[in-house]
Amino acid sequence: MHPAGAEAWKHFDRTYPDFASDPRNVKLGLCTDGFTPFGHTFAPYSCWPVFFTVYNLPPVMCMKPKSIFLSLIIQGPQSPGKNIDVMLRPLIDELKELWYNGVKTYDSFRHEHFIMRAALMWTITDFPGYGMLSGWSIYGRLSCLCCQENSKAFHLPNGRKISFSDCHRQFLPPDHPFRRNRSEFKKGHVENRAPPERLSSDDVHRQIQQLPDILFGKPSQKQVIEGFGYWHNWVKRSIFWELPY
Repeated sequence: MHPAGAEAWKHFDRTYPDFASDPRNVKLGLCTDGFTPFGHTFAPYSCWPVFFTVYNLPPVMCMKPKSIFLSLIIQGPQSPGKNIDVMLRPLIDELKELWYNGVKTYDSFRHEHFIMRAALMWTITDFPGYGMLSGWSIYGRLSCLCCQENSKAFHLPNGRKISFSDCHRQFLPPDHPFRRNRSEFKKGHVENRAPPERLSSDDVHRQIQQLPDILFGKPSQKQVIEGFGYWHNWVKRSIFWELPY
């Protein structure tokens, strides 16, 4: 199955018909993940490669190594954390340039030059990488961006660790027998509550607009946005919100 059949792809085409009208305009996916290149026995070191995948190609081609491009490598003694936006600045500037102005490209099939534009459709990461790119902390009771302050996570009585073990039953149909099961899930608990309302992109955007500016670098580790851990888990306004689409 190709992402072209996904609702996000179709919504993008409906919203920006001028971009979708030329199939030569490129739709990209960004992928990043961190690893320790020297293993855990040596001095700690972090390496975060950032890749781009071209989704205009068929499924059998877009995941081949020759179709995946290494854009940058973020390296240092520690994980970049929320400061990853500093290293992503040149990349975001180029993405904005490719959206607004495009770049002159040669079409070898039609034997002509054209202005090729590009758009970033989504990012692909694990959960820690998701937190770094989105600006939503993945730690604590509010680590789920979908549930936010409506999270049903709870502290374990011994150890005070946070458990999400009984958060999934709310998404079951109202008449599902698991909702009434008192023994196999949270002891003595019957789940009668409806799942939290799904946030729209406009809802998230309104939250982002209310966030203060963060000074990146060493001082950024000590900056805490008001309400953090109580009704939100935002630690920054992600640089990806600068993209115009």
